[in-house]
Amino acid sequence: MKVKLLTTISLFSYQLAVSQTEKLVHGKVLSNNNPLNKVEVINKTAKTSTRTNDLGEFSILVKAKDSLLFFSKDYFFKRLKLTQEEIDQNNILVTMIIKPEELNEVLVTAIKFDRIKTSQQDIDTLKLNKDARSLQKYTGVYNGTITNGMDFSRMGTGLLNLFKNDKEALKKRTSQTDFKKLIAASIPSDFFTRDLKLKPEEVDLFIEFCDADLRSKTISEHNNVLTTMDFLYAKNEMFKKLKTETKD
Repeated sequence: MKVKLLTTISLFSYQLAVSQTEKLVHGKVLSNNNPLNKVEVINKTAKTSTRTNDLGEFSILVKAKDSLLFFSKDYFFKRLKLTQEEIDQNNILVTMIIKPEELNEVLVTAIKFDRIKTSQQDIDTLKLNKDARSLQKYTGVYNGTITNGMDFSRMGTGLLNLFKNDKEALKKRTSQTDFKKLIAASIPSDFFTRDLKLKPEEVDLFIEFCDADLRSKTISEHNNVLTTMDFLYAKNEMFKKLKTETKD
């Protein structure tokens, strides 16, 4: 009985030691079924890194529960937390999503006006009415007005409305902070639901929660994906704790 027990304990200890030993695993990074070259593959847990070759292939030392991060300038980063099963299969396949092309803000307005049809009779009637209103024409007395003059009162109102509209448009544009722009440009949308375990309806509220932190300005200035991720993970713990306290 003791022999069997010792054998079982030894076998379990061996399996545990093997599972904690780093292994060299191989994988491939694709986008739209095309291999991606020079993708940065980082073992965030072990603080090691490598790059993919022309065929999108890579090799890196890992162990179970290590976090692999995949970075490329024009693609959303990818995070993969390795399981022992994936390590044993030794064939990691990663698909990355290309970022949408960023364009400068352009406002294009197409306005179509109906063509105004004017007959000769309409022109004659308009001229007759204009002459009838002209005191100077029939009496020779100058009434202080300028024929065909500009309505400066109407122009002033129009300019005020123009500046008012520009101010409102500027207010709307500034509501999109640098931090939010950084999140939209560098963090894939499923990161919040898949990695941070947030509900879809909580994502916008969580981003607002992070944006309210003064450190978000520093994050935006440095524009470092790893730093941004660590910040989001830390804020997520606070966000969940706050939700729990609110429920209680």
